[in-house]
Amino acid sequence: MLGRDEPVAFGVAANGGSSPFVVICDHAGRRLPRKLGMLDLSARELASHLAWDLGAGQVARMLATELDAFVAWQPYSRLVIDCNRPLSAADSIPRQSERLFIPGNQNLLESEVEARVREIFVPYHEVIRLELDRRTAAGLPSILVSIHSFAPVFLEVFRPVKIGVLFNRDERLAKPLTDLLRAEGDLAVGYNEPYAAKEASDFSIVAHGEKRGIVPVQLELRQDLIADAHAQSAWAKRLARLLVMAAQ
Repeated sequence: MLGRDEPVAFGVAANGGSSPFVVICDHAGRRLPRKLGMLDLSARELASHLAWDLGAGQVARMLATELDAFVAWQPYSRLVIDCNRPLSAADSIPRQSERLFIPGNQNLLESEVEARVREIFVPYHEVIRLELDRRTAAGLPSILVSIHSFAPVFLEVFRPVKIGVLFNRDERLAKPLTDLLRAEGDLAVGYNEPYAAKEASDFSIVAHGEKRGIVPVQLELRQDLIADAHAQSAWAKRLARLLVMAAQ
């Protein structure tokens, strides 16, 4: 599906690698494979939060730099295939997102689905798995931090939460980090809000974290709060400071 001149389905930066943290960002980009055209959507629709997590990729990379940590991110749009959904999920390849009907994702052939899995989903998760395997073989501790962002308004309802700390079953990092964020005094912090992480809908922290015995946390930042480089940097510095404290 991907042309030889198109980017591979992941970006990575090792930084110094001295940190126990491994940072990932499943929805960092909005690139579409050339073969898929624009999925019969408009440029405006493809620039919206329905196609990617605005600001999340920049925060993830800045956070990894602050932590001296490995970071992996997904440059292709979640509308091609959602890399934070189990392949069995109905919205793994979304046919509709909120009220947006996605013509280019309707009635796909099995071979078309397999191509998206093989060339987008698998390489991204493989590079994360290999890094965690490397760390385990070297006897290094690992803590998985998955960075996402969410729209301030969902179906005409404003979301007051500024940051959500999400987990499925393992709250070893989520609980102390939530306490530290709330102690900052200027944040509305959601604990499994604005939505809860679940095995059926949140692939990465379950597959790479819980199922491996690696402490995971998924962080959701409200997009209007990370809209520019200055805000992204400020959040990266704050999260780096609090993550280190929470992990102690």
